[in-house]
Amino acid sequence: MPFDHPLLENWTPEQSARMENAIFVAQHRLHELELFSDELLIELLDRHPRHDLGINTMGTDPVCREDWQEGRAGNLNAEELYLACRRGRVWLNLRRVMDHHAEYAKLVNTLYEEMESVCPGLHTYNRSANLLISSPDAIVYYHVDCPINMLWHLRGTKRVWAYPLESGIVSDETIEGVLCGEKSEELDFRPEWDELATVYDLQPGEMVTWPQHTPHRVVNTGDVNVSLSTEHMTKRGARRNNVFLANRHFRQLLGGEFSSTELTGWRAGLKELALRAARRIPAIAPAAPQGYEYPITFEVDLDAPDCVRSLTETEERQPVCV
Repeated sequence: MPFDHPLLENWTPEQSARMENAIFVAQHRLHELELFSDELLIELLDRHPRHDLGINTMGTDPVCREDWQEGRAGNLNAEELYLACRRGRVWLNLRRVMDHHAEYAKLVNTLYEEMESVCPGLHTYNRSANLLISSPDAIVYYHVDCPINMLWHLRGTKRVWAYPLESGIVSDETIEGVLCGEKSEELDFRPEWDELATVYDLQPGEMVTWPQHTPHRVVNTGDVNVSLSTEHMTKRGARRNNVFLANRHFRQLLGGEFSSTELTGWRAGLKELALRAARRIPAIAPAAPQGYEYPITFEVDLDAPDCVRSLTETEERQPVCV
């Protein structure tokens, strides 16, 4: 699928050099594409496999992350699910769109090729993308992403809070737990932390990203919201994750502190090398990360309040691994 104009707008090497080290907002033109019209979003939702469709609802208090619930579509078709987003309190996550839809894979790869051409030294791999469609007042709770995450906003408006890592409100042990799958990405939150946050009202045609592992939360502030969430890795990003995982694994295996998260120098390189070697030796290999499981507790229902109908115990299915 050819694109008749650049997807990035007003990016410069000087600007993009800050991308890994600070909360970074920049402009794009994805929202101008027909791919994100109502008609083609509904058509995409119809084609997308249901096993890779996340359906969620949530409460209104950012402290109560336990109100985040996993649901199912029931017998609703794509048009009805899209209507539920407009009418209710529903959040749809079309996971792995690059794997299932060639036109979106082409779009995301073109986007990254443009970024690499304008960002000095940027080389990405393990690219992936999720398409997010959510109700006008939906929220996403305070959480941490393990890969490098970029949120490309397309429709509606949303407010984003990003909390600087140097504030120390997320411990290294918490990041280790998220990386190995022992903790959910959603973390406990205190409202007073908002005083530490950088807050940005995101408009269509804007992208926001932040340093890897930066905690953040999101509140929609108007109309149905549509965003493309992309994730990727770099050599430095992979080393960061491996250093955290090595600290945890060798602390458990050998004792001692193993607490430094420094990414440069021979010690960081040795940690990464030792972890890669340990993964090949069954007797000392770390356990494979496990996805955090959410039980299915509701079904989307256009006639229910917020388009959410709670399931009885006999209706609930097995947990969904995400």
